[in-house]
Amino acid sequence: MVLSTVLRDPRRYFEEIASDRSAEAIGPPVCLYLEVTNRCNLLCETCPRTFETLEPPADMDWALFTRIVDQVPNVSRAVLHGVGEPMLVEALPRMVRYLKDRGTYVLFNTNGTLMQPKRFQELIDTGLDELRVSLDAADRASYLKVRGKDFFDRIVRDVGKFIAYQKAVGATTPRVSLWLTGMKETVEQLPAFVQLAAAMGVQEVHLQRLVFDEGGYGMARADLSLFESTQVDEVAAIQAAQALGRSLGVTLDASGATEPGLSLKRQSDDQPWATCRRPWSLMYFTAHGRALPCCIAPFSLRGYGNYTLGDATQSTLREIWNGDAYRDFRESLLSDVPPAPCRSCGLRWSL
Repeated sequence: MVLSTVLRDPRRYFEEIASDRSAEAIGPPVCLYLEVTNRCNLLCETCPRTFETLEPPADMDWALFTRIVDQVPNVSRAVLHGVGEPMLVEALPRMVRYLKDRGTYVLFNTNGTLMQPKRFQELIDTGLDELRVSLDAADRASYLKVRGKDFFDRIVRDVGKFIAYQKAVGATTPRVSLWLTGMKETVEQLPAFVQLAAAMGVQEVHLQRLVFDEGGYGMARADLSLFESTQVDEVAAIQAAQALGRSLGVTLDASGATEPGLSLKRQSDDQPWATCRRPWSLMYFTAHGRALPCCIAPFSLRGYGNYTLGDATQSTLREIWNGDAYRDFRESLLSDVPPAPCRSCGLRWSL
């Protein structure tokens, strides 16, 4: 496949590398995950940063941001989030515009707490393609339990106002979606969550996998995960939510799959990591420039030391992408003994 086709059609590229992978990547990354900040204004019970310091608090500075982006000038997709809240970053609008000037598809997840009306037009003017709002509950009490602070009513109000503002000014982007983490604690709320989305004017809902490490922390534990032990009543909640969504004009999808139920099923019993494409298709950089193998890495194993693949402040992306650490990681992922963070990937997390 020629490089221009790779850059225009990353999905086709993903399909090709799923069957043609080696220690060396055949082309440059088609997607960048840029952790524009690791700071956050919430204390979510499903996030590692609530319980430990992964790296010192920081926003990605402009020099580092442009240093990374300028080395992949034709990157197809950029995701501007990691373990922090992107809307805390003063330079975020400038970052989005910088990427959009290159024709890049740009999105980020937000907790929605900073969606004040005074920022609506600025957000639209950046050209942002997609805005994912992680709400994680259908009512105030459940939200407080999962998120640690009482912002539910504010988020519902302000995101609803943003949708109304978009319609009033005729803006078609960013495309707004609501996200619910799939836990036993909240999956029964999925029909109500879909109904809430419709009331807010949001037409797209996603059920997202709960990511957790072996030790677990807070609510990110194996006993609260749906993905290896989905029960009949939980499946019924998903089906009811889908039916309700069809009647309300709200689509219900799940990260890593075409429908929510599928994303809760095992991908492979023997080698659940075997179909992973991420180390051949994307690069993830923390706010400090540390290169990690994927967006799941911050949640998958405590501490970054064992799977840091490079440092963008010290090396070029070309040196990192097919350097010794990346090559060793890919080679290990293709073996019967993958890196520790990858051993259960595909059982618990979406590919």
